[in-house]
Amino acid sequence: MDGDILWKMAELRGQIAELGSAIRQLRQAGMDSAAAQLLITRRRAELEGLIDGKGRKPDSAASR
Repeated sequence: MDGDILWKMAELRGQIAELGSAIRQLRQAGMDSAAAQLLITRRRAELEGLIDGKGRKPDSAASR
């Protein structure tokens, strides 16, 4: 795999881990975690696309 892709995959995995932690903290505090859940779903899809070799990314409007 290309070094840039490996770096991007590592970056996405880190973001996913951070989002997972934030979601747990929000739930424990009784707060809404919907925005973080949506973002983690998008990051997982982006990572899956890199792993599959498709390089698929969410459209620019959906990634905001």
